[in-house]
Amino acid sequence: MAKRASESDGSRKSGAELVVRIGGWEQLGTAASAVRLAVFVQEQGIAAELELDERDAGAVHAVAFDARGEPIATGRLLPDGHIGRMAVLRAARGQGVGATILRSLMAIAITKGMRELRLHAQTSALGFYARQGFTPIGQEYLEAGIAHRTMVRALTSAG
Repeated sequence: MAKRASESDGSRKSGAELVVRIGGWEQLGTAASAVRLAVFVQEQGIAAELELDERDAGAVHAVAFDARGEPIATGRLLPDGHIGRMAVLRAARGQGVGATILRSLMAIAITKGMRELRLHAQTSALGFYARQGFTPIGQEYLEAGIAHRTMVRALTSAG
């Protein structure tokens, strides 16, 4: 499944076309891994063995591709309603690509009948997720050596 987003819906400032593909790890694993390794391992210093896990196989993945067909952002939805591994390449940040990935995953969750989503947000991204309707719960904690907060969002059929 592919979704095309353009400047008209606020997804990109450049006017270049953005394609979001939704699928399983078999279809999107190579592209998702490239983005995740660049962001989490190379940029943030997280150990590669912590980044890639067994839950990828059962997750629904969303990957955004730029006009050249290069993967620039990704995220995953687990069967229990957890969104995770949200990553946007540094050069693509601030253009609405992360929000497009998140909205795509939320839409899939609604079609699966999920009523609530949870995620572990790096504290530097709390504002981003709050703008998407997520609310922090609990205390700050460390995950892979980085400060996080759990956030939740109720879902309705309207999103």
